[in-house]
Parts: sequence; structure tokens; C-alpha cells
Amino acid sequence: MTAELICVGTELLLGDIVNTNAAYLARECAKLGLSVYHQSVVGDNKRRLSSAIRTARKRSDIVFLCGGLGPTQDDLTKETAAKVLKRELVEDPGTKKHIQKFMEEYLRWHPQEKLTENNWKQAQIPQGALVLENENGTAPGLILEEEGTTLILLPGPPGEMIPLFEKKVAPYLRRKQPEVICSATVKICGMGESQAETKIRDLIEKQTNPTIATYAKTGEVHIRITAKAEKEEEAQRMLQPMIRELEKRFGSWVYAREEQTTLEAAVVELMKERGMTLTTVESCTGGALSARIIDVPGASQVLKQGFITYSNKAKRNLVNVKKSTLKEYGAVSEKCAKEMAKGGCLVTGADAAVSVTGFAGPEGGVEAPVGTVFIGCCLKGRTTVKEYHFAGNRSSVREQAVANALVLLRACLMEM
Repeated sequence: MTAELICVGTELLLGDIVNTNAAYLARECAKLGLSVYHQSVVGDNKRRLSSAIRTARKRSDIVFLCGGLGPTQDDLTKETAAKVLKRELVEDPGTKKHIQKFMEEYLRWHPQEKLTENNWKQAQIPQGALVLENENGTAPGLILEEEGTTLILLPGPPGEMIPLFEKKVAPYLRRKQPEVICSATVKICGMGESQAETKIRDLIEKQTNPTIATYAKTGEVHIRITAKAEKEEEAQRMLQPMIRELEKRFGSWVYAREEQTTLEAAVVELMKERGMTLTTVESCTGGALSARIIDVPGASQVLKQGFITYSNKAKRNLVNVKKSTLKEYGAVSEKCAKEMAKGGCLVTGADAAVSVTGFAGPEGGVEAPVGTVFIGCCLKGRTTVKEYHFAGNRSSVREQAVANALVLLRACLMEM
């Protein structure tokens, strides 16, 4: 089946809000085996939204309409969809009861506000619609089936849309699929997408069922394998030979086989298994590396301390970088990165230390251009330093530096 995404809201067109809903829905559709060929964003305008819905119905089996279900006058999605399908709006008693209960609880903690008449607008639904109760808000989701095309209306706030999709919409779509769709993800790091694709080009060219696709991430590549079968057990069996083949080809580059496992989580788990501790010594990344590690539950068993040595003085005083090193080689150098990593281990007694120093921009130094970053890893007395040249703005350079610091730490751990 084909699916189409229409996200509604003038604020999306103006760039005031980043359209994360489209990215989420596209990923979930892929997991369900739905082919998404079209996405669009429409402002709060009845005529243009009507046109978008009519066009989508002609070419897609499932049409998602995200946003525009609120209580205000510029929330037009439900009304417009009803008009296109020539359905009357009727009050749904269950939704009205839910709104009453939800607002009573909300007003307990916000006594300065009150329940206004326009809140009841959300209890008006197109006749014959399947109502999906929204546990996190007052706007219900709606499913409208009409002549072979299904419209699925979802609230715009991600905190409402995502739980509603996972609990109500995904099970509904699975029941509509003639086949069971199962997918698995093999995650690799330390290799670019083009290099990864080259290693599996023969598999991609021959793919039928299961299918495989690569997705580039910062510092890593995800390879998704998807299989279709009549039963879930059969689809799962079909995935296994491809997973084994990918593991054979990529070897130690593979860091995870579960969608939810992040690179930092894999590194933390590896260090926990080996009973090792870590210190970070950061300059241009300003604590972003330690922040990613701390995001992992249980990171306290691994991370001993994090230093932000942004100035030369901090590098000298906190992790014993030599004054002569800074004068002769500069703060952005292989020598400095090496001393930062070694000093991190020495000062804290950690088994490993990772250092990052570079020019993130917008200006570089005399000795190196913007994007030059040195990353060091001291592990059990052995220190490795790598030089990188990243492209992009200041934020992008810092993000790439953090990702590659994790990649280098993992590579050093795997070589032990």
C-alpha cells in the first residue's frame, strides 16, 4: 500500500517549527511496509488544504493529515476533510466526556484558566469516523475510510501524535496489510555511507524479499533489512541470513543490531562489560561528548569525570598539557590532543580518556583551517590520536567531532 503525508500549519511553512512529525511518520510507515511517495506541507488555508487532500486521495491508499485539530479558528483540518468527503460534523459523546475530564484535571493545576466554549469544537467529528482517544490531549485522532482511501487525522504536538500513532494507528494499519512486515537494523560506525554501500552493492542489486537500504547518520551508517511474509515467524526467519551476511562483511564495524541501541550506549555497555572507567577532556566540543555519554542509563558506572579545557590555561592546569607544547605546536595539534588524553587518565585514574581539540569555526587558526579537529584516546597507557577535517558550520563540526570521538574510543576498545 502507498501512504502520503500532509502536515498542516502555517508555522511549518514559516520555519517557526521544525517538521519532526513528517520524519517520524515516514520512518514508521517504512517499518510497516507502506511506500511513501509524496509529502507536503500546507498552511492554515481551506482551499489549499482541500486541493492537497483531493490530490492525495487520487494517488495514495493511506493519507496522513497531521496538525490542525485544535480548538481555534485556524485549526481547519477536520472541517476541511469532512467537506472533501461530504460528511457532516456531529458531536461525539465519548470525546466530549474525555474533554470534560481532561480539562477538569488540567484546571486543578491551572486555576487561573477556564474551560472555554471553543474547547467543545474538538468534540465535533465527521460522521462515521473512527475516533482514537487522545490520552495526552483533547484533540482525538480520526480515521475516515472512503472508497478505497483512508484518511488518518492526527494532532500536531509530537507528545500527542507519537503515542497515539503507536497505540492506535500502527495496530490498525497492521490489520489492513495483507502481509506481515518485519524489519531489523544493523548499525555500523567508522565508515561512510558510500563505502558501506560499496561493500553490499551486490546484495542491493539482487534484493527482492527481504530488501535492504542504507541510511547515513553522523559518524555511522544504519542498514535496514525488511521482509514480508504471511506470518511474523516466517518474516523473522527470512531476516536472519541477511543479518548474518552483513555481520560477516562488516565485522567489528557492527556496533548494534537493535534499533534502540545508540552508539554511546554501545560504548558504555562495552566499558561496563570490561569493568573500565572513562574521562573526557574537551575543548571545541565544550562538554557535548560527556553529555552524550551521560544520556545513557548506567553511565555513572563508567564516566569518572569530564573536563572542559577550552582555554590554554585550563589545558595546562587541569590535565597537565605542557606550556611548551602549546607554544610550539598550538592547542589544535596532535601533540596537544595526546597530552590532553594522557593527562585525563593521569589526573583521574581512569582506564581511558578521550580528548577533543579543534577549530569548529567560524574562524580557524594560522596553523589549520576551520573543521580541523584532533581526537585522542588514551587506553591503558596506549595513546592514539587521529586528525579529522570536517565540513559544515560550527554546530555540524562539533557534532561530527563528538560522533567520531565515540567511534575512536570504541575502535580502541575493540583492539584490546
